[in-house]
Amino acid sequence: MGEQHLDVLIVGAGISGIGAACHLTRESPGKTYAILERRQTMGGTWDLFRYPGIRSDSDMFTFGFNFRPWLETKVLADGTSIREYVQDTAAEYGVEKHIRYGIKVLSASWSSAEARWTVEAVSEATGEPTRFTANFVMACTGYYNYDHGYRPDFPGQERFTGEVVHPQHWPDDLDYAGKKVVIIGSGATAVTLVPAMAEDAAHVTMLQRSPTYIVSLPAEDKISANLRRVLPASVVYKLARRRNIGIQRAIYALAKARPNAVRKLVLKGAERQLKGTSDLRHFSPKYDPWDQRLCIVPDGDLFKSIRDGKASIVTDRIESFTETGISLESGDELEADLIITATGLNVQLMGGATLEVDGSPVAVNQAVTYKGVLLEGVPNAAIVFGYVNASWTLKADIAAEYACRLINHMDAHGYTQVVAHAQEADRGEGSVLAALNSGYVRRGNDHLPRQGTHGPWKVRNDYLRDVPVLRRAPIEDGILEFSRVRSAPKRARPRPRATA
Repeated sequence: MGEQHLDVLIVGAGISGIGAACHLTRESPGKTYAILERRQTMGGTWDLFRYPGIRSDSDMFTFGFNFRPWLETKVLADGTSIREYVQDTAAEYGVEKHIRYGIKVLSASWSSAEARWTVEAVSEATGEPTRFTANFVMACTGYYNYDHGYRPDFPGQERFTGEVVHPQHWPDDLDYAGKKVVIIGSGATAVTLVPAMAEDAAHVTMLQRSPTYIVSLPAEDKISANLRRVLPASVVYKLARRRNIGIQRAIYALAKARPNAVRKLVLKGAERQLKGTSDLRHFSPKYDPWDQRLCIVPDGDLFKSIRDGKASIVTDRIESFTETGISLESGDELEADLIITATGLNVQLMGGATLEVDGSPVAVNQAVTYKGVLLEGVPNAAIVFGYVNASWTLKADIAAEYACRLINHMDAHGYTQVVAHAQEADRGEGSVLAALNSGYVRRGNDHLPRQGTHGPWKVRNDYLRDVPVLRRAPIEDGILEFSRVRSAPKRARPRPRATA
């Protein structure tokens, strides 16, 4: 396959990549671009994960794109609805014709002399190598390994005579009707699986090493439903979005300022839902609220499964698997026909592709990010990364907007290269996900960019502070270094479109 040159190359056709392509279409029209997607369909997470009950763990009024309203009143949408929303958005903006499916990116190399990236890739189906060159690259692959979820080596797991399944690789034909199911884990996936499987299974037990804060929210946004009787859907979406952004930020700030008060509120809500059917210790983490993400359950579905006797929670450690289930350190044993290892993800950037700048490998885990979008020392490249304490898409949207602003600015001034340079004092110890202490964050700490110490190097995870910085602050601030390669063609400046 021959070499193809593009203005912009986007890696990943999930919600971040599709959003970035739409922003590029809206705000930098006329740019040639392609999206490289390893899988055969778009949707990323929302196409890969097919386990029962899969849904968003953020409200859809903030998880939806800022330029295209979410028109339903369902607060936490199911995976199919989100996948269709992404597909419909791609169709509306003519994005799908730019996607190259089945292409795995192996490496990306920047040449300052040529002011361009060379991306080596391969067809997953045939093994045929292919090459792309681009003036600018946008990495929209998220932060986890799509091939392998995290599953610890449990002692004696080869002895278990039933089936063991990781949610990331859910078999289409898995039959759990009438079976005793044990789900290992306490995060959003486990909390989602329990009520979904409890309807058909004989019984579902969620086995957790430590509890998680679980909060019940209404499944439907009744305020928005009522407002739609008198206001256009797009206006209702904007109002709900602003309201929920404010609520999210207020709860997070309160949790950090008064963790004990928030802890009491969350536990009181769980106690009210359980009505004495389960010990509250199973819902009482040792860490403070928002040290890890809160788990949201619509209309208290998890609590209802427990109240109805269809599900239960056990807090204990695994001693070993047995032929018929799991032996616990307490001496108890859980019988199981099927074990689900909802034990989390493995962190990986750029789908495992390597980076080079002028022949030198880039150690991503030693670099800091500029405004949470650019990687120090890496020219003409953006990492579209979402929030960890709010809806992912809130940050993905404004990160893509900033990348478009940057591209437009370079065109307007004839620049062919931009790079951010950090000083040693700008570099912190933790990773860009340091706001959380979840297991996958701790395991992936050595694979992620560093957190900065101040200014544009510090990842603040605060939408209200990021919006003015990414949308309105001057592009040239004395930190970004711009340059020109004389042989590179100068392009006319695109006419930006306003963002909704």
